[in-house]
Amino acid sequence: MAAKFENAVTAAAGFRAAGVHVGVKTSNKEKRDIALICSDRPCAAAGVFTTNRVKAAPVLYDMEVVKTGKARAIVANSGNANACTGQRGKEDAAAMAAAAAAALGLDQEDVLVCSTGVIGQFMPMDRVKAGIAAAAGALSETGGRDAAEAILTTDVHRKEMAKTVDLGGIDVHIGGMAKGSGMICPHMATMLCFLTTDAVIAADTLRKALNEAVSRTFNQISVDGDMSTNDTVLILANGAAGNAEITEGGAAYDAFLAALKDICLYLAKKIARDGEGATHLLEASVINAKTEADALSVAKSVVSSDLVKAAIFGKDANWGRIICSVGYAGVDLDPTKVDISLESYKGTVTVAKDGCGLAFDEGLAEEILSEENVTAVIDLKAGSAAGKAWGCDLTYDYVKINADYRT
Repeated sequence: MAAKFENAVTAAAGFRAAGVHVGVKTSNKEKRDIALICSDRPCAAAGVFTTNRVKAAPVLYDMEVVKTGKARAIVANSGNANACTGQRGKEDAAAMAAAAAAALGLDQEDVLVCSTGVIGQFMPMDRVKAGIAAAAGALSETGGRDAAEAILTTDVHRKEMAKTVDLGGIDVHIGGMAKGSGMICPHMATMLCFLTTDAVIAADTLRKALNEAVSRTFNQISVDGDMSTNDTVLILANGAAGNAEITEGGAAYDAFLAALKDICLYLAKKIARDGEGATHLLEASVINAKTEADALSVAKSVVSSDLVKAAIFGKDANWGRIICSVGYAGVDLDPTKVDISLESYKGTVTVAKDGCGLAFDEGLAEEILSEENVTAVIDLKAGSAAGKAWGCDLTYDYVKINADYRT
């Protein structure tokens, strides 16, 4: 499966995108902050949303739209979350959809809306509407990069990926872009992800594939343990590839799902590595668990621990913090059987066996933890299941960034 990492959201046939600057957050003088994605034909649509009881107005709006199983466009802004804004927030989300629909010649129900940024402030709708009109005029097949930039907040890097998969001799394309850097602890996080495909696939099948992909990727990352009000993953499928319809249980479904998972995993790991102030990507790999659910829970617990994250930042092989986070993951396990190793490109060091510490080479451990990508391997010796999660270290810069985020 060929991959590309720029203009990914427009890699599928029939999709165009744009990103423009309007100053949604007035302190952002030049940053692109309105993104628009549109298909030239009707699409099947599906979405996954935050489980936070406090949901932003665009999330509530989109949850209703995806129930229809169809949409053709996504409009998004950065700089303002439109969360905790009451009835006016709901009206503003609908107004964004209406403005995009008018500019694109669509029905309002064809447009999904997303926002990310500061909570509790009203949208500057005059600027937003002007930006939507400008974005509609700038739509192009090469506008994916600009759109990917427009949804970033404290992110340092764009996050894009597309893949081509052969389904019965026909090339089908799947592409995606994401944002996320802080307030990351899914189900899901302050993250947005927009996926597009030219595959022929029904909305119910698309929804199942998306849910499966998200459960093992975006739902397995953590930057800071905070769950956002705006988390959204959306996918549009316009059928332009002309493949035989993908149905659950067939080889085509398996190939489509594998490519979708690859893209979601790549974007999820990019979000974890781009955590605010982060210097390391931390992977927790749990092996020999009773069930996959147990493995996923333990892995997520490890990467979510502030103490583990601080130890990774300090290049301190403090395995006690890891086994502690294993113990409160809510999984039935025998702590006297747990082995822990640390790995990176510099090598592997086993720091604990059967729940007890080992004498190990501290110098080698520090070298291992000095690499950008670090893995903690936790062997539960309870079965044959495995699972992974991804996070980052906790640095001084995380505090600096979040101390004045609103202003």
